[in-house]
Amino acid sequence: MKVDVVVTNARIPQGDDTVLTNILVKDEKIAGFVSELEGVTYDREIDAKGHLTLPGCFDSHTHFMDPGFEHRENFLTGTSSAAAGGLTTIMDMPCCSKPSVRSIPELESKLNRIKDKAIIDFAFWGGVTGEDIRNGDYHVVQEQADYGVCAFKVYMTPSVPTYERVTDPEMLEAFRLVAKTGLVVGIHAENFAMCDFYVKKFQAEGRTDGPAWAEARLELAEKAAIQLGISFAEETGARLHIVHMSTGIGAKLVGAAKQKGLDVTSEACPHYLMLNYQDSMTEHRQFAKIAPPLRTKKDNEELWEGLQNGSVDFMGTDHAPYEIETEKEGVVDGVALDIWNSFPGIPGVETLVPIMVSEGYLKGRLSLSRLVEVLSTNAAKQYGIYPKKGALHIGSDADFTIIDLEKEWTIDQKETYSMAKYNPLHGIKLKGKPYKTVVRGNTVYEDGKGIVGKPGYGQFVKRQNIQKLSRTIHFSGNDFRP
Repeated sequence: MKVDVVVTNARIPQGDDTVLTNILVKDEKIAGFVSELEGVTYDREIDAKGHLTLPGCFDSHTHFMDPGFEHRENFLTGTSSAAAGGLTTIMDMPCCSKPSVRSIPELESKLNRIKDKAIIDFAFWGGVTGEDIRNGDYHVVQEQADYGVCAFKVYMTPSVPTYERVTDPEMLEAFRLVAKTGLVVGIHAENFAMCDFYVKKFQAEGRTDGPAWAEARLELAEKAAIQLGISFAEETGARLHIVHMSTGIGAKLVGAAKQKGLDVTSEACPHYLMLNYQDSMTEHRQFAKIAPPLRTKKDNEELWEGLQNGSVDFMGTDHAPYEIETEKEGVVDGVALDIWNSFPGIPGVETLVPIMVSEGYLKGRLSLSRLVEVLSTNAAKQYGIYPKKGALHIGSDADFTIIDLEKEWTIDQKETYSMAKYNPLHGIKLKGKPYKTVVRGNTVYEDGKGIVGKPGYGQFVKRQNIQKLSRTIHFSGNDFRP
């Protein structure tokens, strides 16, 4: 048998166990698995050295800021950072680019500007804003769906000037439009009026401490927003997804909605599992400023529980880097940047997989099969690119995240491919690190060598099909009673 590539000595998941095998790759697809290579000829070998080999990991929530905000990040630096973090596919948001992505011309404009930069494969979110609803531009939703976007993003709080938030009735109309496409509508779930009121109140009181940001954007603002989103999903039949969910009560609300049979899903981010606002925002101030904000240690543990029981479906990063000198600290136009006027966002694509391996799998919080679900399978299913992505199946893209489970290392905010040289996770010690990242049978990152892939190798992945996540929620007593 003649193939293009063989990934030798790959230890692949089989449920919660593993098996050592050799993976055959032909025409960038998985062509088979063999224990012995007798009779197999091939052009290239990728030696996995017995390391854990996952189906390529997928981050479905990034803001790579390109085109338009390349002083923060661009598609080359962003996808390089993702590759170094073991990611083989990302899905970029529609808001943080110029123009924002809310129509076919805007989609094509973005694609043409970034396609020659990508190191790994990428998919797109589509967009719908309050402006679109008010102008009656309803046709753009179906058109974007037909083009191949994987979901639609809606902001309940302001994002950037070119991507307006929605009012409650505008959001209801957006849900109705997206429901017709069968795709997911993802909401940034914070009650705008509540956040706006308390931010202004704390500013008037003279608070400038880091924790003030989190206390102003209170837990109740996310709880109320999620409850409203669930009500709208129930009313319209829309598939609702809560992006970057930060609270334990959010996980309970999503779990309860699933128990009712509603198509409601959620994602968390590593910082919501690892950091609490009292410590991190005191130490890092605006360098730990995000929206929704960091929460409490109790929320950390309840989100880990949500990952275990299925009320949190998968992980994303909300990778949103900013320029330190003009957007995080310093003086701009004579005004000092502080906790209120600095930009909210942190990088994350380079640390997602290592954190989930080290703090989830190796510490016994997640089984191996659940690790595969939250890093690879579930998001690919949710967004219609499974089993092309997120699977170790014959015919799937030959994407592999190969992890050295024994390697111990420390997160260093300066040692990153991202342009954002800050990270509130700085200094955290981890065990387990990507050894090689393989996209469609080609190594794009290798530990010790760095990025070995070429800009432009990454391909645009259109939605293939619509699949709904179906996971049994495991609970006891009143775990999911809001």
